[in-house]
Amino acid sequence: MSDEPQQQGWTPRDATAADPPDTDKRPGAKTGPDDTDQAPGEDETPEADEARADDEARGDEEDSDDEARGDEEDSDDGARADEEDSDDEEPATEKAAPAGEDPDDDEEPDEPAPSTHTSHAGATATAAVNARKTRKTRKTRKKKGRASRPKRTGWRRAVPTWRVTLGALLFASLLVIGGLVTGYLLVDIPPANAAATAQTNVFLYEDGTHIARDGDVNRENVSLDDIPLPVRRAVLAAEDRDFYSAPAIDPMAMVRAAWNTVTGKGKQSGSTITQQYVKNYYLGQEQTITRKVKEFFIAIKLGRNQSKNEILEGYLNTSYFGRNAYGIQAAAHAYYGKDVQDLDTAQGAYLASLLNAPNAYDVATYPENKQAALARWKYVLGGMVKEKWLSAENRADLTFPMPERAKPVSGLSGQGGYIVQAVKEYLAARGILDEKTLATGGHRITTTLQRGKQDALSAAVDEQVNSQLDSAREADRNVRVGGVSVEPATGKVVAMYGGIDYTKQFVNNATRRDYQVGSTFKPFVIAAAVENRSTTQDGHPINPNTVYVGDSKRPVQGWSGARYAPENEDDVSYGPIPVRRAADESVNAVFAQMAVDVGPSRVMNTAIALGIPKTTPDLSPSPSIALGPATASVLDMAGAYATLANHGKHTQYTLVENITKNGTEVPLPEPSTEQAVSREAADTTTAVLRGVVDGGTGSAAQSAGRPAAGKTGTAEEDRAAWFAGYTPELATVVAVMGQNPKTGAQTPLYGALGMSRINGGGAPAQIWGQYTAAALEGTPVQGFDLRLAPGSNEPPPGQRDPENPESGNPEDPFRPRDPGEQAGNGRDGGSWGDGGTGSRPGAGEGTGTGPGEPSGQIPRTPTGAGSPTAPLAPAPAPPATGSTGPAARPH
Repeated sequence: MSDEPQQQGWTPRDATAADPPDTDKRPGAKTGPDDTDQAPGEDETPEADEARADDEARGDEEDSDDEARGDEEDSDDGARADEEDSDDEEPATEKAAPAGEDPDDDEEPDEPAPSTHTSHAGATATAAVNARKTRKTRKTRKKKGRASRPKRTGWRRAVPTWRVTLGALLFASLLVIGGLVTGYLLVDIPPANAAATAQTNVFLYEDGTHIARDGDVNRENVSLDDIPLPVRRAVLAAEDRDFYSAPAIDPMAMVRAAWNTVTGKGKQSGSTITQQYVKNYYLGQEQTITRKVKEFFIAIKLGRNQSKNEILEGYLNTSYFGRNAYGIQAAAHAYYGKDVQDLDTAQGAYLASLLNAPNAYDVATYPENKQAALARWKYVLGGMVKEKWLSAENRADLTFPMPERAKPVSGLSGQGGYIVQAVKEYLAARGILDEKTLATGGHRITTTLQRGKQDALSAAVDEQVNSQLDSAREADRNVRVGGVSVEPATGKVVAMYGGIDYTKQFVNNATRRDYQVGSTFKPFVIAAAVENRSTTQDGHPINPNTVYVGDSKRPVQGWSGARYAPENEDDVSYGPIPVRRAADESVNAVFAQMAVDVGPSRVMNTAIALGIPKTTPDLSPSPSIALGPATASVLDMAGAYATLANHGKHTQYTLVENITKNGTEVPLPEPSTEQAVSREAADTTTAVLRGVVDGGTGSAAQSAGRPAAGKTGTAEEDRAAWFAGYTPELATVVAVMGQNPKTGAQTPLYGALGMSRINGGGAPAQIWGQYTAAALEGTPVQGFDLRLAPGSNEPPPGQRDPENPESGNPEDPFRPRDPGEQAGNGRDGGSWGDGGTGSRPGAGEGTGTGPGEPSGQIPRTPTGAGSPTAPLAPAPAPPATGSTGPAARPH
C-alpha cells in the first residue's frame, strides 16, 4: 500500500461547492501539495462536460442581460462594483454529506485516484464557481446602485434635466444669433413705396391761405422745423415717449404697451416710431409675418443710417390722420383749416390722438365717440406732463379743441379747380414746370391771387348774373361768365373767375380762347395809329379828334382785298364822326376804315406787343381785325389792357409768386417790363376810353366810383358780351358767354337774364363796376396821369346828328352816295362783308400814307390838322368777284 493517504468519498460535485482547497477538513486528511488533485478521469465524464457547458451558457446570457441594463446606468457604477469585489466576496461553504450516507458507495474502494487528474479537475471547478460568483456580485451591486437613485415618476418625467436644458439654451442662442446675422445681411432698406412718396400740389393765395389741392393722395410734406415743438412732443407722448433714448427696436415698449392696455392705462402702440415709419414709408399695411420680419430688420438698419429727427420727420409726414389726410400738414388743414405751424398745444394733442384711431376719434363726424376721444386727448396731455414737456398749470388751462366739420376731399370745387387749371397751364407755357414734373406732387405753389379781391369778383358775378338765372328760362342754362383782374404796375393776376363751379363746368371761362372779343379790340387800333403816326387816306394824322364817316355798311377805302363794308350795331349810321365819339358809340365803320389806314399788320403787331398772344385764333391782318374776330381769352385781354393802364409798359402777367418742394425753392423767371408802345400812344388811348365810361356804352362801369377807362364789346350774333376796363390800380375784363351745356356749341344770349339782348354795357360792365368798387375799397382814389399825342386835345369839328338824316351838310362827302354802297352784313365783331372772310396774303397792309406816298413813309402834317378837308373821290365800283388786284384799291 502506498504511503500517500487515500482520499475517500470525493466527487466532482463536491469540488464545485468547496472553497479553494488549501486545507482538508476531513478527519485524518493530510495536508500537501497534491490534496486538490482529482481522481483520474472524473473531469472528463459526459456529465461534467454538460455541466460546464450549461454554466457557460447561463453566464453568457446573464452577461448580455447585464450589459443591456448597464447601458441605462451611470458609468461609475461598474467602477464601484469592481472596487468592492475583493472585500465583499463570500467564501464558498462545502456542503456536508448527510449523516450515515456513504459517499463512496458507488465507487470501488480499492481503486486508487491519480493525483494529477484530481488537481486538474479541482482547478477547473473552482474557476467556474468563481466566475458565477463574480457575475452575481456585479448584478447585486448594480441593483443596489439603481435603488439608491429612484426613477422619476409622474410630471417630473416631462421636465428635462439641467444638462438637457443647458444644451437646448445654447443651441437656441446660436440659432437666434445666426438668424439675426443672416436677416441683417439679407434684408436691405428698399426704396420708398409709391403711396408714401405721393403728395398733393398745394395752391395758396398770396397771403398763404389755402385755395385748393390736387392729386390722389392728400399729403404735403413739411420739415421738422416747421412743426411746433409742443406738437412734436404730443405725438411722442401718444406713440413713443422713449423715442430719443430707446433703440429702433424696443421689446420693452411692446411689453409695456400690452400692460397698459390690459390695466386700462390707455392703448399704446407696441411698435416704436421707427417701426411705424418703416411700415408707412417702405412697406405697407398688410398684416403678415413676412412684413413684420422685414420691418424688424429695416428698422434696425434705419436706426443706424438716419438720425432720430429725420425718422420723426418722415413719420409725421407719412402717418394717416383720417379724413383722407396723410401727414400732419394735411391733417392740420383737414381738422383746423390752418398750417401745422399755426397749431397750438391742445390742437396738436388732438391730432396726436388720431394716430391711434383716426376715424373713431373724429368727433365732428362721430360725435358719439367724443368721450373716447376726450380720454385719449387727456392721456396724451398727461404723458406730456409726466415727461415734463408741459407744466401742470398750463395743462389745467387747456380745453378740448373741437375740430371743424369735414370738407369735400377733392379740393377742386368752386373756383379752386379753375385756378389750379390756370396755374398749371401758366407753368407749362413758361417752361417752369412741365405736366409730368408737376404730376409728381409735393409742390407748394403760392399764387399772386389776393383772397379779398377773389371773393369780391365772385360776389359781383353771383349778384349780377348767377342770382338772376332762372332754370325755367332756356337761355339762362347757356350763360357762362369769366373774369380776370390784373395789377398794371406788376402784371400780377389778383383775381380770377372761371365759372360757377369747376366740378359742374370744367372749362375755365377765364382762359378759354374760343369766343370773339368783339369791339374790346378797337382800342388797339387807336394805340397802333398813334404809335405809328398813321394818317387817313388823305394824309391827315389820326388822333381822337380825327373825323371819319360813321355810316353803317360803308365800304372801307384803300383796301386792296375783297370788298368789306361792316354794319354798325343796330345798323345806325352816324355820318361824319370823330374817333373819340366813334369809340363811345362803338362805330364799326370808323374802326374798320382806321385799321386800313393804319395797316392791319401794324394793328396786329401792336396788339401782340400789348399782350395778345400771336398764336391767338383768328388774329389776322385784315380790315375786320378792328372789330375783334380774334378769340383771345379774358386773361389775355386783361394783360393787354393792363399795359395801356401802365402807360404802355408791358409786364407779362404772372399767376405764381413762389414755388417750393420739400422746402426747396423752385426758381422762377425774373419778371421783365418793356415799353410795348409809347406813353403817348397808351395815354391817348386811355383818354378816348375814359369817354366810353363817362358817357358812352360803358357808363354802367361808373358804379366803381373811380376814374375809369374801358370798352364794351359784343361777339357776332351776340354769343358773348364783354367789358374791358381799368383804373390806375386795376385792369379787369369780364365776359358773359353763351354755350349749350349738352353740346358745347356757342349760342346767342338772346333772352338770357330776362333781357332781350345782353351787350357789354349790361351785365359785364355792372360786374366790373361792383368788383372794382369792392376791390379798391379803403384805398385812396387815384386819377389818370396822361401824356397825350399832339392834336388830341383839340375839339372835334361839327358833326351830323345820326338820328336826324336832314342834319348837317347834304353835300357832306362822308355820306354814302347811294344805298348800294352799304352792302355789308357785318356786325360789331362780325364777319367780313360781301367780300368774304379772307384776302390774298399781304393785301390790305395799309401803311397810313396818303395817296401817292411811298410805302412805309409817314407824311408830316401840320400839328392840329384834325380832320380831312379835301373831299374824297367817290367810292369805286365793286371789283369783279374774286378780283383782288391793285385796281380794286381806291385812291
